[in-house]
Amino acid sequence: MLKLQSSENKATRQGFGEMLVELGKENPNIVVLGVDVTPSVKTDLFMKAFPDRFFSVGISEQDMIGTAAGLYLAGKIPFVSAYGEFAAGRPFDQIRQTLAYSVIPVKICASHAGITVGPDGATHQSLEDMSIMRSLPHMVVATPCDYLQTRKMIRASLDLHQPLYVRYFRDNTPVFTNPDAPFQFGKADKLIDGSDVTIIACGLQVWEAILAEETLASEGISARVINMHTLKPIDRACIIEAAEQTGAIVTAEDHQIHGGLGSAVAEVLSQSCPTPQEFVAVNDTFGESGKGDELMKKYGIAKDAIVAATRKVIQRKKR
Repeated sequence: MLKLQSSENKATRQGFGEMLVELGKENPNIVVLGVDVTPSVKTDLFMKAFPDRFFSVGISEQDMIGTAAGLYLAGKIPFVSAYGEFAAGRPFDQIRQTLAYSVIPVKICASHAGITVGPDGATHQSLEDMSIMRSLPHMVVATPCDYLQTRKMIRASLDLHQPLYVRYFRDNTPVFTNPDAPFQFGKADKLIDGSDVTIIACGLQVWEAILAEETLASEGISARVINMHTLKPIDRACIIEAAEQTGAIVTAEDHQIHGGLGSAVAEVLSQSCPTPQEFVAVNDTFGESGKGDELMKKYGIAKDAIVAATRKVIQRKKR
């Protein structure tokens, strides 16, 4: 069985900012738009490298989306970035009407997503964004699990001809994916094989799932771990195969329990392969200020919650 280990911690937002600069050197048509959080989301790296290709619209996410659409129609390749709560929620009308409806491939890169924004509190913790974006026709929705995958995802976004919502995170997190592994939107990564249960996770919860697998293995439970980095289009074949081969599913995400990864997986299972499923997610509540790791434990989305959900779903499988 494959064992994954982390040798360092790096922020996914750093991977985003660095890759923007690399792509900017390769393609003079790439432009970046930001609001009032340029250093925080690491678009300042692009701004310093290409000041004539960076545009700040101030505290006006709605204008950021509309301006990006106009730049695309003028032949540019626009990336926009803000905190997740303000990248998805505040300009939803512009994203729906201007990007999704017209199929304009602006790349919306949402930093500081999920409850691990921590000290910024509930107003800045985007726990609904994947649900909002997943509901839009033509929108691709994805969330990388570490620094390396963020870099690959941003590079691969150049080949998309649809709008994209990418969700990543504030804190330094373990770097554990294989730098040489290929990346493809809509194609999940099976990180650890297993036969008793499958843990399907996205974003920061992929590492928590790997830690949970170690605990479960010590109890004699063989858990498959899948990184479902793309929620839309979701890898239906991977989900169905896991359900057929292991007979039990746990989903884990740093998002509300409604409308995110768990809901997306449940839609596939109900249509194609009804299977016991347990959901590890924020349970229909807002968050609060605190340290990211402490909030993950309090709101039931860390390793121990995944272990408990796995034990529960295996008992349901046996009935």
